[in-house]
Amino acid sequence: MVKAPVRRVNLGQVDATMETRDDGAMIVRNTRPLGACPACITDRLDHWAAVAPERTWLAERDAHGDWRRVTYSEGRDRVRCIAAALATRGLGAERPIAILSGNSIGHALLATAALTAGIPYAPIAPAYATVSTDFAKLRAVINLLTPGLVFVSDAGPFARAIGEVLAPDVELVVERGAVAGRTVRMLASLESDVSDSASVLTSARASITPDHIAKFLFTSGSTGVPKAVINTHGMLTANVSQLTDHFAFLRDEPPVIVDWAPWNHTAGGNHNFNLVLHNGGTLYIDEGKPTPSGIGATVRTLREVSPTWYFNVPKGYSALLPHFKSDATLRESFFRRLNMMWYAGAGMAQYVWDGLDEMSILASGERIVVLTGLGATETAPFALAADTTMAQAGLVGLPARGCDLKLVPSEGKLEARVRGPNITPGYWRQPEQTQQAFDEEGFYRLGDALRFAVPGDVSKGFYFDGRIAEDFKLATGTWVAVGPLKSAFVDHCAPYVQDIVIAGLDREFIAALVFLDIEHCRALAGKPSASLKDLAADSAVRAVFAERLATFAASSSGSSNRIARLVLVADAPSIDSAELTDKGSLNQRAVLRNRAALVEDVFAVEPPAAIVCL
Repeated sequence: MVKAPVRRVNLGQVDATMETRDDGAMIVRNTRPLGACPACITDRLDHWAAVAPERTWLAERDAHGDWRRVTYSEGRDRVRCIAAALATRGLGAERPIAILSGNSIGHALLATAALTAGIPYAPIAPAYATVSTDFAKLRAVINLLTPGLVFVSDAGPFARAIGEVLAPDVELVVERGAVAGRTVRMLASLESDVSDSASVLTSARASITPDHIAKFLFTSGSTGVPKAVINTHGMLTANVSQLTDHFAFLRDEPPVIVDWAPWNHTAGGNHNFNLVLHNGGTLYIDEGKPTPSGIGATVRTLREVSPTWYFNVPKGYSALLPHFKSDATLRESFFRRLNMMWYAGAGMAQYVWDGLDEMSILASGERIVVLTGLGATETAPFALAADTTMAQAGLVGLPARGCDLKLVPSEGKLEARVRGPNITPGYWRQPEQTQQAFDEEGFYRLGDALRFAVPGDVSKGFYFDGRIAEDFKLATGTWVAVGPLKSAFVDHCAPYVQDIVIAGLDREFIAALVFLDIEHCRALAGKPSASLKDLAADSAVRAVFAERLATFAASSSGSSNRIARLVLVADAPSIDSAELTDKGSLNQRAVLRNRAALVEDVFAVEPPAAIVCL
């Protein structure tokens, strides 16, 4: 790797102190004070409409591929009209708004209008209505929420789900399309519903306090039926202030962001969307996805728009790397104005990290810093973050300003808990789950483990050390730390593996269920249209995994991190059976439960030929 300077970026300082208690628990606090928080997240829309009325706030492609834009001034006016119409409908926490469709300008306007009117809303994963075949999760979500109004951008793809799940008395608002046998209201018509919108909104705004519910965000459902995480106005304003205190360069220049992250998740809907709004930036809604079929749309947009801050999941960066290598125009456009890259959702493989380094140097002569942090839907999500001194894969940094971190010894690990103004008060209509989520001091239990980057030195930050609930013991009593092992094996098998599930509870050894990266395995096999079933049986693919299994075992230190067998899974994980969350991550417990027969084959005394053994 050629030596190159790191591009300078203005980040807020991250300083922390640590107190160790008699019971072994440690309290880590950021010594920097949290900056001023706006009273309401939508107050910044009014601010930027006055300060920069013609600046583009939101942009999305129309049916012809051209950019459709909404300025801050236009957005403010349209949001206020929609908000006034919503405020007359008797909506509230008991009858909130549910948004079933994905990211769009219409979605953004309606959601911001709901916030302006003080009406809670819930963006729901479109997959629950369009990918699912039984609508079980959608039905559970709707029954929990009891919405008074439902919005979809395009009625067509949601018509069947609407007909089967929504009660007839729930108002349906759409941007376009119709549902047979159902009255629909056009979003555009809401903008002219109320003649005296100013007085309606003055009254609504006066009712909003920091404890007022702003929205409900559903967990992915990786541990069962999704839970509705309460997001208050105070949570959102505190978190966006924490973000801006950390990404201090956002104050120097309004951010330009190209983003696909779904708004039904906290990363896209809170972190990225609010980061733009609070700092008067421009959000280009990316219609692409970090998949072989979806990455082309992202590439097209990144050729045209040079972001100043960029977010993706590691899989997305991996999908972009081949395009960066082969397309100089894309490469130069992407890195031209970029201050930093941020990733979340999973650990980043070293080859992806190194590839981004190489491409940034090739495009600009500088390294662009790659950072991550740690948070959850329940933390709004920004809770821990790394700075430029902590630019290493897996290093999640230190607590955000105003946020305290508690580390509790647990089975040889440090369980992480957090407390601060950005933490949820609990789960909607689920008091038992709320009580279980917090300890006696009010710290939210993240369920994650952390370890010191440098033992005992809090200033160097912390590494993510896996999920507490996923770890298990072998029959020998040896603990297996699933998170680090999974990350190491995925990295070792890159780029041919999409994800893996670790098995071995009460067994003599560890095994892995491997979900293949279909595009890289097709290239390896020389079969451009091969199915997962074909690839799992292909001799070239199996030979590579046999070799990787052997070399990984050779570097292992003992039974706790030595994978002895693996099986190449011949079909994709299912969202209906809870194996796959709507954000694309694997639910380890569901995979092991649903594929119990395959697990038994892996551990059989005389395993079938499909099992790859040391």
